Amino acid sequence: MAAPTSQTTIIPHNQKPLVTRTYPSEAELDSVIKRSSVAQKTWSRVPLKERIALGHKFIDEFSKMGEEIPLELTMQMGRPVSQNPGEIRGFLDRARYMLSIAESSLADVGLEDTDKPGFRRFIRRTPLGVVLVIAPWNFPYLTSVNSVLPALIAGNAVLLKPSPQTPFTAERFALALTRAGVPGDVIQVLHLSPALATYAVQHPLVDFVSFTGSVVGGQAVEKAAVEAPGFKGVALELGGKDPAYVRADADLDYTAAELVDGAFFNSGQSCCAVERIYVHESVYDAFVPKFAEIVKQYKLGDPTKLETNLGPVVSLASAERIRKQVSDAIKAGAKALVPEGPFLAAVGALEGTAYVAPQVLVDVNHTMEVMMEETFGPVVGIQKARSPIVSSDQEAIQLMNDSPYGLTASVWTNAEKNPDSQEAFLSFVDQLHTGTVFLNRCDYLDPALAWTGVKNSGRGVSLSKFGYDQLTHAKSVHMKIKTS
Repeated sequence: MAAPTSQTTIIPHNQKPLVTRTYPSEAELDSVIKRSSVAQKTWSRVPLKERIALGHKFIDEFSKMGEEIPLELTMQMGRPVSQNPGEIRGFLDRARYMLSIAESSLADVGLEDTDKPGFRRFIRRTPLGVVLVIAPWNFPYLTSVNSVLPALIAGNAVLLKPSPQTPFTAERFALALTRAGVPGDVIQVLHLSPALATYAVQHPLVDFVSFTGSVVGGQAVEKAAVEAPGFKGVALELGGKDPAYVRADADLDYTAAELVDGAFFNSGQSCCAVERIYVHESVYDAFVPKFAEIVKQYKLGDPTKLETNLGPVVSLASAERIRKQVSDAIKAGAKALVPEGPFLAAVGALEGTAYVAPQVLVDVNHTMEVMMEETFGPVVGIQKARSPIVSSDQEAIQLMNDSPYGLTASVWTNAEKNPDSQEAFLSFVDQLHTGTVFLNRCDYLDPALAWTGVKNSGRGVSLSKFGYDQLTHAKSVHMKIKTS
């Protein structure tokens, strides 16, 4: 079979083609990477303050596109158009924050030399070179800004490969950067087949790869990098099966509403979406009906309509996989709490489409895939008991840690009225095997905090001052001033 020469983006809600992009040849890709490497050397000599100033101009240029992006994004990946301005705001907030800390994060680290008169010592952050950023489709702007802008500000050149589902996002990102004054060869967009992506990962002039996506995709990138000559840096932001624990003293109305949003926003297609919930037995019977009732109010339908708050999932294949996970759980004893009928009536058909009705499953356990493997859809399992019953914090911690993933976890308790619960929460922080632990919130990235995962959720760090560390080398400088 001949290698593919192009990719076509399919609109999720109507399955019609949106746009086609042609792949480069290996020779053309090689030329792009070489130009990037040459341009990076010049770019790295641009003073940091000037690079930061260009970053602020980029924000201005991108902001001018704000009215065009929401519908365009919906057509690419299916999220309701009313929710897309939130991604734009988050994108700009992260960009502003990473620019605000750039000088301090990239400044020389000086050492007090009172113990060594006649010497000067410091550590300098230097760019890696060419950084390949492979971005996902589910939050294409929010995820790509985590790496692209800090990499550029640090003095690297960037090759940005978007998902085939969201090609316009990378093109807009690069357009705003070049309009701001960033040289064209310093930021280049690549539409690549899997084979060409492997070629780029393994290219000797690509110094670092930042990948956000599935575990399978991350494994492929890691394998390609390991098989490349030399020792190539790789950061992997992968999937999650993020748990929540509702303690006995939680505010149930608040908690139910927040967890529904954390589980079903973007049709559950978020790496840090809440996918499994454990509830203390004393409040389980009160919590579950509240949660299910909120889910029943969702409006599934055409994502281009403002009244829709639950759109299709990204593809037919994804929809089929999600439905099978739910069906398998029900066959194994799980109980579905949300009738499909109203959602079926709203869209006319579910089978054979990318529409998936939201679902809440109870009577679930860890023998079921729906509680162990990433769903990436509008489905959540709520568990009261395994054996023994979830009746103490320690048992909840064991259940939350019983996963191959470790991205985020959240604990819900009345920290305002019960100060002791804050101490209990800090015990969770020390024992949970995740990159982030939330108290009374979920499904959120604060750019001042390091975004990272453990286990199958990946490795490496983006955002915060530590995100700059990942995109630079630490070069030690040791000067002997006095020679007599």
